[in-house]
Amino acid sequence: MEKIKLSPKVLTTFSGQDLFYNNQKIAQFLHTHLDKYGDPVEDILACLDYVFEKNLGKGGFILLGIQDEEIIGAVVINETGMSKYIPENILVYIAVHKDFRGLGLGGQLMEQALKLTNGDIALHVEPDNPAKKLYERMGFTNKYLEMRLSK
Repeated sequence: MEKIKLSPKVLTTFSGQDLFYNNQKIAQFLHTHLDKYGDPVEDILACLDYVFEKNLGKGGFILLGIQDEEIIGAVVINETGMSKYIPENILVYIAVHKDFRGLGLGGQLMEQALKLTNGDIALHVEPDNPAKKLYERMGFTNKYLEMRLSK
């Protein structure tokens, strides 16, 4: 397959003002194309809402890859409000439409997301997730083992 090269017009940040690409549509895209590595739609919606709550000390951005007015890729970065001991940003979601995988779109989305962020970036990835290779190519390293306590 031939690589796709997205133009800046097609690779766009979502402002929350566009009624065509609303949070529900973006959340449904992520839920569908994250497959087994995804979250329930309501959790994705909470993450998307976080992006637009800068006045509450939150923030971030949503980056969309668009072809023929359809979402073919998406990245969501949340700002942590911290620095040094905790990275300033967390890459919460990145997904590429199943019909467009293997064409370089994930790399383009990541490159643009890295340009748009200020400060360090953390992410969580399951060991068997194929995207782990992309993250490693982009310079992400595994410094810590994450542990969680669910209450």
